[in-house]
Formats: sequence, C-alpha cells, structure tokens
Amino acid sequence: MTLFMLSSKERVALEHLAARTANATVLRRAQALLWLDDGESTQEIAEHLRVSRQTIYNWASRFQRRSALEVSARVVDGERPGRPRTAHGVIDPLIGGVLDRDPRELGYRSTVWTVPLLGQYLVDEQGIGVSPTSMRLALRRLGVRWKRPRHQLALRPETWRHAKGGSNAGWPPENGPSS
Repeated sequence: MTLFMLSSKERVALEHLAARTANATVLRRAQALLWLDDGESTQEIAEHLRVSRQTIYNWASRFQRRSALEVSARVVDGERPGRPRTAHGVIDPLIGGVLDRDPRELGYRSTVWTVPLLGQYLVDEQGIGVSPTSMRLALRRLGVRWKRPRHQLALRPETWRHAKGGSNAGWPPENGPSS
C-alpha cells in the first residue's frame, strides 16, 4: 500500500469522531486510519482490531476515494447492494387492523389467526406476498403473542365417583364396621 497520510484537519476530525461516536464500526475505522497515519504497520493494526489486513487496506482506500465528502461520511458504511426491505413497517398496520376480527367474518374456515392464514389474508385482500418470517417479525413488533391451547382430555375431578353414584364412593370406609 502506498504511504497513507492524513491532513491536520482530517486527523482532528477523526480523533473527534473516535472520541465521541457510539458506533463501534466507525470507531474501529477511525482508529485504524489514525494508526496508519502514525506509521503502524497494517499487520499490527489488523491484529489489534481482529480484522484482516485486506480490511485495513479497504478502509484506507475507501477513505481516500471519498475525499470530496466530510470525514464522518468517509468512515461510515456505504449503501449496500441487495433487495430492499419491502414489508418492514408496511404490513404492521394491516395485520394490526385485522387481528381483532374473527377470520370467519372474512370467509376463512378458521376460528383463530395463524401466521399462514395472515399471510393468505395479505395476499387475498392487499395483494402483498410476505414470508412467514416477515410476518412473525411484524407480530413481534406489534407485541402480539399467543399460544395454542393445551387440551387436557379425560381428566376426572376428584368427586367423579360421587357424581356418577359409584359403588366405591366411600371405599375404604373410614368409620364403618371393622371385620
């Protein structure tokens, strides 16, 4: 790598940024750039920050390429490629508005809302296809929690023999005749 040098204004701005930022990534990048300017080797800086040497090279070259921007903007992450979030915040009010309604009112053959059923509702009524993971995250953001009911079948109360008029209702006899 070519010699990395900061101007006095850049150095002051990076020191200020490193001292006051709450973002750990920005702090690490600012420290790396300051240490490079102090003459430390890329290998030493990479070991201190537990990153690869290539990462240090990338941070330094990105900082130099963005020379037209402010120092704080030169250190932060750029836009990342990839699919943007489409359902974040959009489906929350749609789900929140329908949760209080009975699914049978809307023509579904269920008495309770489930994640797949909510997803089907969004496709049918709103034309929005959402993954089950996005649906669960939206429900979590809304603070909705539910559990399936636990059925305890065939549990008998202690007095079931009395209710049926059972012959063993009083067995063993407590005050009966002894043999």
